[in-house]
Amino acid sequence: MGDTYTTLLGAAGTGGELSLAEAVVPAEAGPPPHTHHGESETFVLLEGALHVTAGDEEFEVGPGGVVYVPKGVRHSFRNISADQPARMYFLYVPGGMDGMFQEIGRPGVRGRVGPPLDPADVVAMEAVAEKYGYTLG
Repeated sequence: MGDTYTTLLGAAGTGGELSLAEAVVPAEAGPPPHTHHGESETFVLLEGALHVTAGDEEFEVGPGGVVYVPKGVRHSFRNISADQPARMYFLYVPGGMDGMFQEIGRPGVRGRVGPPLDPADVVAMEAVAEKYGYTLG
């Protein structure tokens, strides 16, 4: 999706309890609406500004802001800056989503914005959706 994800704690290292990843999200970017069916997700914004939609709720989040999304809730987020990346932590409970990032992504550099969104990225997300227990849209 043009984001750069770095796994800080993978499910394999936590006995499946959780996964923690750092994300750098390009200006005016973010994933399409999606739902995780097996894990909750918590966003901790470190730098930048996000608009987060979770179910019927919407949040504008600045540095230090935290948003919790229970499993089964459709959600999305977007970096609302026109020219600055956002940096945040994703916490997944239980763990496992870190495997998806490695499976569909291309190698990047921690802390740097990734290449622009390629339609193949969305196709790759759709291809592993069932394996990782999420739906797009």
